[in-house]
Amino acid sequence: MSFFQVDSRLKALCEQTLQATSDRFGIATNQIALTLLEYAQISIIGAGKQNPTFLSNQPPGYSHRGAELTFPASVAKLFYLVAYHEWLERRMISISPEAERALKDMVVDSGNDATGLIVDILTGTTGGPELAESPFGTWKKQRQIVNRYFQSLNIPEYSNINICQKVWAEGPYGRERAFYGEDMGNRNLLTTDATAHLLHSIISGVAVNSDRCQAMRELLYRSLDPKDLAADPENQVTGFLGGGLPQTAKLWSKAGLMSKVRHDAAYIEVPGRSAFTLVVFAEGFAQNQEILPFICQAIATTKI
Repeated sequence: MSFFQVDSRLKALCEQTLQATSDRFGIATNQIALTLLEYAQISIIGAGKQNPTFLSNQPPGYSHRGAELTFPASVAKLFYLVAYHEWLERRMISISPEAERALKDMVVDSGNDATGLIVDILTGTTGGPELAESPFGTWKKQRQIVNRYFQSLNIPEYSNINICQKVWAEGPYGRERAFYGEDMGNRNLLTTDATAHLLHSIISGVAVNSDRCQAMRELLYRSLDPKDLAADPENQVTGFLGGGLPQTAKLWSKAGLMSKVRHDAAYIEVPGRSAFTLVVFAEGFAQNQEILPFICQAIATTKI
């Protein structure tokens, strides 16, 4: 059973949007995965703090290829963000200035080197030369700890995702490369449904706990001010879902980009309509900065 209720109006909106996107940009609908959640409220920020059963109240939604496993690029950092706060809450790790600096750089600037440190902290592993079989087996087991955490939540959307790899600029070497396997089959893999569920949990205040969610939301908030965007050419708005929003909107998001994919996961509030969560994974058109804003604008300007 999905965590959202399939809504016929949202289904029609998404199908129309996907067809319009295909017609305009030549991207096939099987190159896009999409999950949309629509809320009755103008904001769900912190809604779970007052309502412990919030997650059991399925919002209207729709997904297109929402269960298809896809290489997530930097969207994986959203899962490491939640794991970091869970580890802190359980006192499995302690706060340090370097860890906090890395966490901020991982989410705000999507830093890959920062992510490497966070993965090392979460898993108790480090990179380096290849290891002998026995110590490498121990190392690999440790590197799967984030997967085990999400599987332990018994949420169907998290049952087959794979979140155990760092995020690279050039690529892995040594034991990190060996961990991928000869065919690179151990890559990070996510679905838009799993990502939408996690973002939905963070925004509503039920991931880890409400105070931790507030700290996560602060890192995920994106300015739509043109001056701020111009000052940061590598912002996570231009060319992503936020690029299709008016300045009056509010945006919390985490983008992912590499040579073959352009993804984004966003919770959005637009004046005059109900809030929504939108996750889009697009493959094969990574250099096209118009596709994700086009999809978001179509969703944001339709009042359900």
